Amino acid sequence: MLDKLAALEAEHAKAVAGGGEKYVSRHRARGKLLARERIELLVDPDSPFLELSPLAAWGSDFPVGASVVTGIGVIEGVECVISANDPTVRGGASNPWTLKKTLRAADIAFANRLPFVNLVESGGADLPTQKEIFIPGGRVFRDLTRLSAAGIPTIALVFGNSTAGGAYVPGMSDHVVMVRERAKVFLGGPPLVRMATGEESDDESLGGAEMHARTSGLADYLALDEYDALRIGRRVVRSLGRRKLGVRPGPVREPAYPAEELLGIVPEDLKIPFDPREVIARIVDGSVFEEFKPLYGESLVTGWARLHGYPVGILANARGVLFSAESQKATQFIQLADRSRTPLLFLQNTTGYMVGKEYEQGGIIKHGAMMINAVSNSTVPHLTVVMGASYGAGNYGMCGRAYDPRFLFSWPSAKSAVMGPAQLAGVLSIVGRASAAARGQAYDEEADAAMRAMVEAQIEAESLPFFLSGRLYDDGVIDPRDTRTVLGMCLSAINSAPVPEPAGYGVFRP
Repeated sequence: MLDKLAALEAEHAKAVAGGGEKYVSRHRARGKLLARERIELLVDPDSPFLELSPLAAWGSDFPVGASVVTGIGVIEGVECVISANDPTVRGGASNPWTLKKTLRAADIAFANRLPFVNLVESGGADLPTQKEIFIPGGRVFRDLTRLSAAGIPTIALVFGNSTAGGAYVPGMSDHVVMVRERAKVFLGGPPLVRMATGEESDDESLGGAEMHARTSGLADYLALDEYDALRIGRRVVRSLGRRKLGVRPGPVREPAYPAEELLGIVPEDLKIPFDPREVIARIVDGSVFEEFKPLYGESLVTGWARLHGYPVGILANARGVLFSAESQKATQFIQLADRSRTPLLFLQNTTGYMVGKEYEQGGIIKHGAMMINAVSNSTVPHLTVVMGASYGAGNYGMCGRAYDPRFLFSWPSAKSAVMGPAQLAGVLSIVGRASAAARGQAYDEEADAAMRAMVEAQIEAESLPFFLSGRLYDDGVIDPRDTRTVLGMCLSAINSAPVPEPAGYGVFRP
């Protein structure tokens, strides 16, 4: 695990490095702060910042981090979602992964009623990939208006360029701060205006901060410099008068067992089962866990606990496979949590639902469907941590990304795919053999071996956490020792919103 964490740290370092020393030095020479420095000065002193999707774009043609920093930070005592363009990476231009990351941040702000603060300095869309950005990118602006309509404040601090479609970020924000002689906000810059209308103009008169403060009225506040803009931004958040609408935490007790031991719980070989109670004991308050139905459906551990003072219901895979009993147990437990309005924490290590004639005849499909129905329609907040395997429909039943958990994180030991690499390659081999036999042809064993090796290597690579996190299938790969802290921050953020109202379920097939 320590080796995996070293590899994770190296990948995170790529995101922190931005566009590299050359472009960082050029940015500093212009008297500007880096994206993470702006965030550090914006949030309360010594308060944590939960960065989200730091590995976005990993494994793609774009730099790790996707030229934007997003996360949750506390400003004047108020938890906010913060999104900061990184202008050292291609001028802060938005690529397809920037868009996905930005939309995810807006979703988090909306679901948890967190003010959304944009630190803007971007050259707009990465034009060579405009076909992947332009049409879906309109949702960025729709999200800003939906947040505002829902009474969730949106704030834009403009430090540099905010051009073309990007001009609508301040245009659609509730509160706008622009830095004098730095901010440039216009739908079309001087070259485009010259081409479109023949008019000659300069940056400042066309879209400078002072013009927008004095003439157009787009700027609500004119900042002297970046530090002043961040000070004004903090003052704006303070003036919002925000208060939490959810549950207040009770007393907090540290776990009885050290978090350091979480490093040694998940085996290198995920085929070897491990007891998730060992994980639970190291993340919940006082290591106190009231297990529900401990003797029934033993491959799934369910029960009640508190985490940083917040009540949670926990579902954790014990032996990977989900049988009918586990599915029925999970369905009942989720309904009980929904009835008591208790958030649910899913700790994933599952190879999926059991297959085979006996289990099909025993109703595994309808029982698995009951569990997925319960997960889908439960209205309490869900949190998911992928500790180990996350294969097949087990990913769905244990609240994978498609089921909209409020937050989803992975450990470096996580793997996720439709099935294990060897199983998937084996299935393709069996299908190929059957096809050859049906045609009366001899089966090419050498080609089969090569196909299996190639498929196993591909699926293994595509099931690793860096690959999945790069595609935003989680909100980040975290150190297991940080699990309690990360979940505590998420539970606090969740309770900025009121406790959701109960809702009904679909038809449960008996």
